[in-house]
Amino acid sequence: MLRPLLALALALVLVPAGGDAKDLRRAKDRARAERIEDSLRNLGPKERMVQLCDLVAMRRIRKERPEFRPDRAVADAVVPTVVDANRVTAAGGAFRSDRKWYALSYTCTVAPEDMKVLSFSYRIGAEIPQKKWAGYGLWE
Repeated sequence: MLRPLLALALALVLVPAGGDAKDLRRAKDRARAERIEDSLRNLGPKERMVQLCDLVAMRRIRKERPEFRPDRAVADAVVPTVVDANRVTAAGGAFRSDRKWYALSYTCTVAPEDMKVLSFSYRIGAEIPQKKWAGYGLWE
């Protein structure tokens, strides 16, 4: 009788609250988001805004355009990014998906003190040929 009780006690200790993979995934996502937010807080205000907007660009593209799976975004790949007060304009950016780079432009309005994006619009352009990557500071 002691063995089944010991097994049950161990199972209750080892299984996370909620007990399913979704809960574990949510916990990992929250931890990742906290690490990203901590990293962003270490940047200067303008760089923080650009990086926050790059993150939102990747998330929006991933959600709205499932044919892409962006893992990197560079706001100023082709044209320098313009940061005015609380707005980031990336007219010549790029994002990487499945080891290919694509042109990206976006406008992003941020509440810098809250690290919150208030508005975001973007446009995806053509694939950037690999022979141009080095000139734009892009990588494989």
